[in-house]
Amino acid sequence: MIKRTVKNVSEALQGIESGMTIMLGGFGLCGIPENSIAELVNKKVTNLTCISNNAGVDDFGLGLLLQNRQIKKMISSYVGENAEFERQMLSGELEVELTPQGTLAEKCRAAQAGIPAFFTPAGYGTEVAEGKETREFNGKMHVMELAFKADFSIVKAWKGDEAGNLIFKGTARNFNAVMAGAAKNTIAEVEELVPAGTLDPNEIHIPGIMVNRIFQGATFEKRIEQRTTRKRA
Repeated sequence: MIKRTVKNVSEALQGIESGMTIMLGGFGLCGIPENSIAELVNKKVTNLTCISNNAGVDDFGLGLLLQNRQIKKMISSYVGENAEFERQMLSGELEVELTPQGTLAEKCRAAQAGIPAFFTPAGYGTEVAEGKETREFNGKMHVMELAFKADFSIVKAWKGDEAGNLIFKGTARNFNAVMAGAAKNTIAEVEELVPAGTLDPNEIHIPGIMVNRIFQGATFEKRIEQRTTRKRA
């Protein structure tokens, strides 16, 4: 059995350098790799291309990297909760590639499965399709999208074992599941790290073969992006 555990987040992120392309799991602030993002801030790596559904908020998640001007390019599907992101994009400081959410997920999944490209009807006839090959299938036009190429994928799971097997909890499964194994190297931070053989094989979402390094995160804030409440009846 190959153990993929490392001592801490600092050891887990060894090899990440300025100019690299990094995938980061999560949806909004749900299931984001909080410890790893904080370590990227501490490492002061710059010129990063980040692939993530969104860019966090101004003072949390990827918003921390944006504040420090560590991100050169964002590839996302939704960026509406971050004022600093908007400012950098409109001023031309930040390169942005907006991608339909389903296409973003499939570009991750295709990379995970070793599929170089695929056709999708999403975005045909819009700016999304500019400069891309198009083809008709069953009377409907499709756009060819290339799978992502990333140096590192950083995901967050609820529970994992020493062999790298991962279990996600609830909606935190989101983009984490399709990003695991979709880059040259995959780092998983987990809330609970258990010995190999502890997890029920029927409950494992991602097998350890897709993970290169795994560590237990020190703390998780688990912030709520938009808290909505109502009075009890």
